[in-house]
Amino acid sequence: MRILIYFVESVKIATNALRSYKLRSILTTLGIVIGVTTVITIVALIQGLNKSFERQISAIGTDTLFIDKYPWIITSNTEFFSYRNRRNIPVNYAFRIKELSSLSKAVAPTLYSRQTAKYKGRSSEGVLIIGTNADYLVTSNTLPEIGRFLSDTDVEHRRSVCVLGWDVYQALFPNSDPIGKKIKLGGKKFKVVGVIEKKGAMFGNSMDTNVCIPIGVFQSTFGVRWRSCDIEIKINSPELMDDAEIELTGIMRRLRGLKPGEDNDFNINKQSMLMDTYKRLTNTLWAVAIGVGSISLLVGGIGIMNILLVSVTERTREIGVRKALGARNHDVLLQFLIESMVICSIGVIIGILFAIGIAKLVAATTPIPAAITLWVVFLGVGFVITIGVFFGIYPASKAARLNPIDALRYE
Repeated sequence: MRILIYFVESVKIATNALRSYKLRSILTTLGIVIGVTTVITIVALIQGLNKSFERQISAIGTDTLFIDKYPWIITSNTEFFSYRNRRNIPVNYAFRIKELSSLSKAVAPTLYSRQTAKYKGRSSEGVLIIGTNADYLVTSNTLPEIGRFLSDTDVEHRRSVCVLGWDVYQALFPNSDPIGKKIKLGGKKFKVVGVIEKKGAMFGNSMDTNVCIPIGVFQSTFGVRWRSCDIEIKINSPELMDDAEIELTGIMRRLRGLKPGEDNDFNINKQSMLMDTYKRLTNTLWAVAIGVGSISLLVGGIGIMNILLVSVTERTREIGVRKALGARNHDVLLQFLIESMVICSIGVIIGILFAIGIAKLVAATTPIPAAITLWVVFLGVGFVITIGVFFGIYPASKAARLNPIDALRYE
């Protein structure tokens, strides 16, 4: 209890001292405010982006591999042209992989084309037509909201049926049941058998503006001459991803006729590749946040040290009186440290409030999400203790070492 009373009294003394030089206190606090606002705002934006990215990338699945002609991450035009010269991947590879792979539970070949979907007087432009098979339901974590998905029989007999994405369904059949109706894709009629549940957007692109059709019908309608097939593979378990990648690499090299020592002319892509690239990008943002924030906090900390040194000089006689009345060195030391931490606390609190306001404003007015988490409070406490003590210790120790006789004589 005595310690609490002592602390409260020390804070009151520190507050009264700050009021006596308001302008200097405000200017000193400003550096802390800028630093804390910068760091916490960038942290909030990065946290929000992390949550958004993880939510979007979760749709890919941690137990799914993708065999493509191109890697997902291409860093230069030179790389792109080298990948472009690779042989296309034919559709029949998917059937061979399903036969040969022991670690896969679903294999879906996929071909893509952008077309306009039409039904009577309505149309939906830029629709992504996906030619695939029944396994796509498993590999893409897709569920039908209305009706059903493509069946093995649809694919085997090349039926002209389709499954609509949610946005296409809303555009063509806003107030009616689409099942059994026929729409036009590329000039050919397709019977609607189902509607996929709403999936939202990934990386700014809608995942609901697509239409799935049997892959054989896709080939006969849109052609395959210049198209390379992408193959989606659902693995039996996420723990088997590394083993499955090795197995699939061997199968693909065998199908491609590659000799030992020859480079792969295909890529096996997976979710972790995107996560690794994303982390490298956000690490740069973290470095910027730490750099800018550290400079601002350093300026603010130097300001605190400066104002306390001036305060020690101006209050030399006061320190002498307190020591003459029985104050010990550690009492004076603690008093100035508390004063340093009070200045820092004010700056941190204002900085956190500014950061929260900026983060919410950015989230409300732009597509960039922001998330203020509870640990920001602990970060603020860490700033107070670190900056307040580090930059306040020298002025405080200087005040504590003053000789009371010399201090009382100071003019």
